[in-house]
Amino acid sequence: MLVKVSVENFKSFDKAAELTMISSNKIRTNANHRLKIKSTQLLKYAVVYGANASGKTNLALFFKFFKDSVCNGIPIEATQMFCKNRQENKERESSFEIQITVGDKFYAYGFSAVLSRRKVTGEWLYELYQNGSAKCLFEREGSKRPVLNDGITLTNTEKNKFETYADDFEGNETSLFLTEMNRGKKYSTRSKLLFFRDVYDWIQNHISIITPDTPLIDLEYYYDDNSLKLINKLIKTFDTGISQVKIEEITLDELSNALPKSVFDKMMQHVKNRMEEQEEPSFRMTMRSKETFFNIEVEGHSEPKVTTIRLHHNKSFYEFGFDEESDGTRRLFDLMDMLLNKREDVLYVVDELERSLHPKLTERFLQLFMQLHDEQRMQLLFTTHESSIMDQAIFRRDEIWFVERNAENASSIYSLDRFKERYDKVLSKAYLEGRYGAIPVFSTFDFREEE
Repeated sequence: MLVKVSVENFKSFDKAAELTMISSNKIRTNANHRLKIKSTQLLKYAVVYGANASGKTNLALFFKFFKDSVCNGIPIEATQMFCKNRQENKERESSFEIQITVGDKFYAYGFSAVLSRRKVTGEWLYELYQNGSAKCLFEREGSKRPVLNDGITLTNTEKNKFETYADDFEGNETSLFLTEMNRGKKYSTRSKLLFFRDVYDWIQNHISIITPDTPLIDLEYYYDDNSLKLINKLIKTFDTGISQVKIEEITLDELSNALPKSVFDKMMQHVKNRMEEQEEPSFRMTMRSKETFFNIEVEGHSEPKVTTIRLHHNKSFYEFGFDEESDGTRRLFDLMDMLLNKREDVLYVVDELERSLHPKLTERFLQLFMQLHDEQRMQLLFTTHESSIMDQAIFRRDEIWFVERNAENASSIYSLDRFKERYDKVLSKAYLEGRYGAIPVFSTFDFREEE
C-alpha cells in the first residue's frame, strides 16, 4: 500500500511537496477507511481538489513519471519536466520518493536526477521500522558504484553476483539500479536481496494510472461469464438506460475501419509477434479505445477472432455500438474494472475522476468502489473539481487534500485536516466560499471601451 509520496522540482512543484496516507488518530469517522499494517493505520482513499492549472494533474503525472522511470528508464520528455518558474531549476536536482508497504514491510524508495539532462544523481532504498528508525538497504551517489548495507549477509554465490552487478553498473548515470537488479536477475526464495524484486514488482504491477486521455485500458472482465453478469448488474444501477451488455463477433475489416491505421497496424503486429513466439499460441487481448471496445482471441494458428460489445437499452428495438454512447457512459466503462478488480494491494491513481459524469453518478461510483473493496488492500487517489462529494459522510478530513499555486506559480499540497473543522460543517460550501483556498481567483474585466 502507498504510505507517502514526496516530489521536488517537478512540473509545478518547486519546493518539496508531500502527500501522506497515514491516518490521523483524532478522526473517528469512517473507521473502515483505514487498514492497519503492524501498528500503522493507512488510509484507503485520497481526494485532491484545486483550481484549474493548480497542479492536480501534475500530482497524477508524478506517479506516471515515477513508474515509467523505474520500469523503462527516465523518459525523453522528462527533459522539460523540471519546475520552470525559476531559471536555475533547469540544472537543479529533482527528487522523487515513495513510501510503500509490501506485505507487512515498509520501504522508502527514491531517486534524484537533473531532468534536463536525464542524469541520475542519486538513488536509495530504505526499510522503515515502526519505532521511527530506518535501515539503508542500498544507495548510490551519481555515477559511483552502488553500495549494499554491510548488515545484509549474503551467500558467497549471491555476494559474487552482487559485486559483479555493482561493478558493471559503476559509471552509469542514465539508469536506475533498482531497474538493473530486475533485468533478467533470478532470486531464490530465501535470498537476502528479494527486496529488489519486491519493491520493483509493487511499482510495476500495483500502481494503475488512469488519465482523461488514457488511450487503451485492459478490460478482460467483459469476456468472463461471471464478470459479465456482475457488469450487467452494476450498469443498471447507474441509470444510463443500458439494460444489457452483449458480446458480438466482428470481422478484421470492421475492426480496421473502426481504428486509426497506425493503431490497427501496431496491434496486429503485436498479435503476429505473440503467435510467432509460441509454438501453439493461445491468448486473448482485450482493449478499449476512445470509441471502440474489442477483443482479439487466438487459438493455434487460425485467424484471430474479433469480438466487440453491443449495448441494449430499455424498450429499444435495436442494439447500440459503443461509439454511439455518451462520453459519460463511455467513462463508466473506463472505470468499471476498478469495481471488478479483486487483486490485492492495488493503488488506483485517477486524474479527473468525475469527467463527463453527473455529480450523483460520481458519488454512486465511489459508494460502489468502497463497498466492493471494503475488506481489500485497495487504495484510490484521485483529482477532482466535484465539490458535492466533499462531504464528511463520504470522506474523512484527512482524506481530503488541496493543491494550490502561489504567487511564484509553484504548487503546494495541504490537507483539510489542518483546518480542524467540526463534524457537522458543510465542507463543500466552505470550500466554494474560499475558506480552504485552492479555488480560482478571478480578476475584474470591464466590457466598456475606454474613452
